[in-house]
Amino acid sequence: MNGAGNDFVLVDNRERKVRLSQAQIVHLCDRHRGVGADGLILLEPPRSPKADWAWQFYNSDGSTGEMCGNGARCFGRFVQKLTGIRDQFAFETEAGVITARFTEDLVTVNLTTPKDLRVGDTLKLSTGEETVHSINTGVPHAVLFVPDADKAMVMQLGPELRRHAHFGPRGTNVNFVQVLGPGKVRVRTFERGVEGETLACGTGVTASALIASTIHKFGSPISVQVQGGDVLEVSFSVRDGSFADVRLTGPADFVFEGKTQV
Repeated sequence: MNGAGNDFVLVDNRERKVRLSQAQIVHLCDRHRGVGADGLILLEPPRSPKADWAWQFYNSDGSTGEMCGNGARCFGRFVQKLTGIRDQFAFETEAGVITARFTEDLVTVNLTTPKDLRVGDTLKLSTGEETVHSINTGVPHAVLFVPDADKAMVMQLGPELRRHAHFGPRGTNVNFVQVLGPGKVRVRTFERGVEGETLACGTGVTASALIASTIHKFGSPISVQVQGGDVLEVSFSVRDGSFADVRLTGPADFVFEGKTQV
């Protein structure tokens, strides 16, 4: 499946018979020798009464991921297809319980309450000093505003910031954000775990929108154009100076189905 170009292998593991090693996950996500994906998701029964289902999410390097906004929307559509559920359901992630809702061809997921908002940090990089903002939208994200996303140094500054001591020890995802107009931004993202640029990143889209709201005083909702060309929508409310009710809406499409051995 893909959500705005961010693609995933999804596996029905409701019977808990699938056990994948890190090497097997890397192999499946390999675009040349495997299926090819930015990440892999297992559908499993819930472990608590607070949710209908649970997922196990893995990045393409085999590491576990706490949360993925585009993956969550694809997971929602995947469960809908398998179970026939029409309106909404809740599922467990490492970041907390997420709800997926369906409106025609779009899937909306709520994200866990953002935390660790930092605005205007000055970091020394190979290009000199840069102003960097950051927030955790289920996973950590750094945000840099750039005048032209096409010219952003994603593959130079992305890896540098991803492992910068300021974001140690686990590092961060990195977003390069261009303001297109009131309530509209464009985002390119270097993803931790993928270790490269992806066509979209749901938590990065959300982080970029919330930072843009903070810096440029944009209200909800905010439209975000991703590198794959799709436009996602981030809605939110502000309570006592903090973000709440954060939701991400966009497409989630099936690419193909099949069986494989690893």
